[in-house]
Amino acid sequence: MTDTLPPAAAKPGVLSLAIREKAALFAAYMPFVKGGGLFIPTSKPFKMGEEIFMLLTLLNDPNKLKVVGKVIWITPQAANNKPQGIGIQFTDKDGGAEAKKRIETILGAALKSSRPSNTI
Repeated sequence: MTDTLPPAAAKPGVLSLAIREKAALFAAYMPFVKGGGLFIPTSKPFKMGEEIFMLLTLLNDPNKLKVVGKVIWITPQAANNKPQGIGIQFTDKDGGAEAKKRIETILGAALKSSRPSNTI
């Protein structure tokens, strides 16, 4: 009997992301997504629904958040003057709830701002 490996599409992509400034976090955060999410500038090809494992550093916190999410948004190169990248929806488990809570604590009242972001 031969063991078979799962297809490459079944393996989650791994991204390391460091957001060092509050303004950059505001631009990347997607509060309108159920469970929260982040826009990640990247030219790497991803597929809708693809699972992503992120190591996320927020501002100057030395602790990295381990977050699992899935691709729910793809901005192709040079689309509507927005940066190329992907939108990741946090899962309720696997660090997603903690990431949402930490991001919303950092952003506080700025979440109600009408400033443009990298998504909308």
